Amino acid sequence: MPRVAFIGLGRMGHGMAGRYLDAGFTVALWNRSKAKAEDLIARGAHWATSPEDAAIDADAVVTMVADDEASRAVWLGPKGAAKTAKAGTIAIECSTVSYDHAREMGRELNARGLIYIDCPVTGLPDAAAAGKLTLLVGADAADLERARPYLEPIGATIRHFGAVGSGTVYKLINNLMGAIQIAGLAEGLAIAEQAGLDMNLVLESIQAGVAASPQVARHSKRMVARDFSGATFTAALRHKDAAYAVKLAESLLAGKPLVARAAVEAYAQAKAAMPDDDEGKMIELVSRPKKPS
Repeated sequence: MPRVAFIGLGRMGHGMAGRYLDAGFTVALWNRSKAKAEDLIARGAHWATSPEDAAIDADAVVTMVADDEASRAVWLGPKGAAKTAKAGTIAIECSTVSYDHAREMGRELNARGLIYIDCPVTGLPDAAAAGKLTLLVGADAADLERARPYLEPIGATIRHFGAVGSGTVYKLINNLMGAIQIAGLAEGLAIAEQAGLDMNLVLESIQAGVAASPQVARHSKRMVARDFSGATFTAALRHKDAAYAVKLAESLLAGKPLVARAAVEAYAQAKAAMPDDDEGKMIELVSRPKKPS
């Protein structure tokens, strides 16, 4: 059976790794905390002592880590996967990283004989566990075809945007727009609360209105209810993605006003106050207790 090394077992990575087991792959796992791998090990996955160990004899290495720094460490660090990955191994980066990092990693890993697939994903953890993610791919067309058997277990839809880096460009656009929408929603709901509007009516109107994107529809319910249990995406991660996106925007739209900068600043405050909480909790930063009547 094909051998996959899976590195990074966070909210998304855990379900993705499980999909390879469901598909009958031989799976080696590495994560900073072994505790997150215990149930997957019980299902037949092999625990590796490092990314370097996981990559030995792997046909594909899949990474799902937090940021550029973590990605560089698991691929090119002292115990990185690139040290032992054999020539021709498919290197699939599913993490959301910066545009410059994606292109740099493509060059570095290609130079070592690996086939680099820029492959960030969209979807929530339940979609990851069900293999229903959308994969945003930047890769040579022939490389994508070679990688497809290792992508199909985790994704229901594969969108090929072009060369390495292009998948990351779209992912950053996607997450930047989400940041702007959620930050704007938090402010709008806070205004409605402080003005004394009927919040059930506000919520009903938002859900039925033209501004009700999937992000707005989902977060408006949770913000009004102040229900942030079961966090699916943290303030720290959204801040990171939005900051990467603004850096890219500034390189491509030099001299233009960017509304995205305000969203990054809003998420910087959320990251400082509650980095690991659900991003929707941002409303608590912009709202304030009602004055006693």
